[in-house]
Order: sequence, then structure tokens, then C-alpha cells
Amino acid sequence: MKLLTSRSWLLFAAIPVLGVFATACAGETGAEGSNGAENTSTSADPLAAIAGLASKDVCAARAEFARCFAKVLTTPDGQVKPFATPTGYGPSDIQSAYNLSSVSGSGNATIAIVDAYDDPNVASDLATYRSTFGLPAAKFTKVNQNGQQSNYPTADSGWAGEIALDVETVSAVYPNANILLVEANSASDADLYAAEDTAVSLGATVVSNSWGGSEYSGQTSDDTHFHHAGVAIFVSSGDTGAEAGAQYPAASQYVISVGGTKLTKDSSSRGWSEVVWNQNNGANAAGSGTSKYEPKPSWQTGTATKRTVSDVSAVAYPSFAVYDTYGGSGWAVYGGTSLASPLVAAIYALTGHGSADASLAYRNAGAFYDVTSGTNRVRSSTTASYVNTAQAGYDGPTGIGTPNGAVLVSAQ
Repeated sequence: MKLLTSRSWLLFAAIPVLGVFATACAGETGAEGSNGAENTSTSADPLAAIAGLASKDVCAARAEFARCFAKVLTTPDGQVKPFATPTGYGPSDIQSAYNLSSVSGSGNATIAIVDAYDDPNVASDLATYRSTFGLPAAKFTKVNQNGQQSNYPTADSGWAGEIALDVETVSAVYPNANILLVEANSASDADLYAAEDTAVSLGATVVSNSWGGSEYSGQTSDDTHFHHAGVAIFVSSGDTGAEAGAQYPAASQYVISVGGTKLTKDSSSRGWSEVVWNQNNGANAAGSGTSKYEPKPSWQTGTATKRTVSDVSAVAYPSFAVYDTYGGSGWAVYGGTSLASPLVAAIYALTGHGSADASLAYRNAGAFYDVTSGTNRVRSSTTASYVNTAQAGYDGPTGIGTPNGAVLVSAQ
């Protein structure tokens, strides 16, 4: 396992063996509706209350370390914008947008979240999130990178926001799943890769990773940490558009890389529409690109000669209500491809595709909403192509498209 010494990361940024779930969120109660959410939409137009607000990176930049890809809305002076009540999209919005209300799931899936550092308040914040939205008490376990429910890493307020976003996103999609949070000692690749392996060893059905950085020549040797038979591994594509190029581990040939969209309510038969997420002329936008090192998988479409990011996508525009009290003051609005990765991971688990690889989407394009509008490029400096601009069928920023849950259930 390689330590980070010579490269800089680009600045973005039932479990049988455990037996006991965190007491603050222990147990499971009956839920209203097939997917456990009884709440109504947070507002008729959830984006209206947040229009015009700026966002910032949640995780601080650290040389030689990975960066999480979460964004949070801010006040004009750059502080996290607090809200008295949940603002933005809630569970019923997500379930409506991705056609999940009729998909119940088995309740046996274990969805692992791999993040760096500790969020001391994650269990209580998750309990507040779920009770506010009428979700059943969580089946939740937190472990360190060695699989222990003790000796947690140093707490970090930035990564705590990422952690809150991840576990609450999974809750919104799949309330009855087991949620396993694996906290790496740091954001070095050695620690994050160790946490990745631990998540799988503890029985994860799917694993979501909302972090990454620049590619490096030895990454194909490190692909082993993301190549676990029968376990779907999801990775955010990044938040700086096409200019940064493909990020790792999103570029790994063994993961399902997840790009980002802006999701909006409309009068269509679906009731929602999506375009490529792009704010500030590509400065805050879904990542994409062609890998420098990873071979092109046989199942991937497009003319690029090597692996292209992304495979699929979901909402990344900062619009999701999150409750965070470690470094936050309660309700805030989050986004980034850090939102998209756990969202799609939970949908795959909910629809019975925890053992899938990225080829599932390419074989079953009809189970995804095709995103055909928008670009993640800086228009003044990047030539448009399918790698950075949406089109019918496959494209880099949104992949095959966003999940249509009820149809995805029957995907082969």
C-alpha cells in the first residue's frame, strides 16, 4: 500500500460481524409508505429559498491529501448559511425525482460510507435528520479504519460535514438499509484505502466514496482496493468540471464513477428535469475527463482510447437539506458530487444491484434518465466534446444518465 509522498491532490475535494449498532440510532421501527418516508416535500419549489446563494468547499485543502467533494451554501461573508428548518430537497423529493416511491428494497443491504477523520456528532445528527423527516430509527454503525467501534480518528469539522451529507443522503434514499461509516485516520491514500478494504471485509453490499484527487502513475496498482468481487464501489467524479481532468479513484476501471446534475421540478410527465451541474463557468461543476493511465473497459462507449469519467450521475447542485452540528449550527444546504455518489449507491442497493459493476448502466440505458443539456467546461478555453458536454446517450459529465429506480429494479 503506497503512502502519499510525491504527488499533490488537486483541490476539490444487517452487518453480522459487528452485531451492535450505535445506540444513539439503534433499532428499526415500521415506516409509512413503501420506502419508509412519510414526509412531504420541503417546499413547492425547494430551490426558491436558496436561489442566488454562493457555496464553498466543505473540506479544507491539505497538500498530499485527498479532498472531499462536498459543497455547502454560504452567507455573503463566506460563512455556512444556517436555516431554522430543513431547506432544499428532502427524502420525498429525492424519491420522487428518481422514481423510488414504489421500490421497497429488502432492508438487508449494508451501505458503507468511507470518509476521513471523525464526526463525533454523526449518530445524534443522523437521528435528528431521520426523526424530522419521519424516517425510522437508523441501523447505523461507526468504526475506525481497523473496524473497531472505538479509538476513532481526530475529529475534523470539514469532513464532519461530508460525513453528515453522506449518511443522510443514504437515509433519504433507502431508510431501512444498514449504514456502515468507516472513518479513516486521515485523508492520505494509505488510510483511505485501508478503510475501503475494511468496509468490504465487514460485509458492505455497496461502498460510496465522496473524495479523490489527481491521477498518478501508480494508481493501477492501487486499483486492487476498489476491485472486490460482488461489491459495487461508487466514487464522486469531482467538483471542478472538465478543467481538472479525470480524478482518482473515480477513474479506476473497477468503480462506478458518479457525475453531477442540477435537478429542478417542472411540469413534465416525470415532474423533474436535469442538466449538467455547472456554476461559475465551470469552477463548480461535475467532474469528467479521460484517464491518463486506466485502460478503456470493453463496455464503455465513446471514442476516447482510455477510461472516461463518469458512468452515471445524480443531483450535485447544492440543494439538499443536511443536519450537522459539528462545525455546523444545524440545518444547512449541501451539494457537490459528494451528494451524487451516496445517492446513486443507495439506489443501486435499494433496487437489488449491490453486486453490479459499471457495465450495468451501459447494458441498461433505458433504466436511466438521459441528460442531454449542459456542459461542465470553461467555455472560453475548452473545446466542446462528449467528454465535457451533455448529449443524447453517453457523455462525460452525466455518464449514461441518472437512475430511474422503478425501471432499474428489472435491469439485467
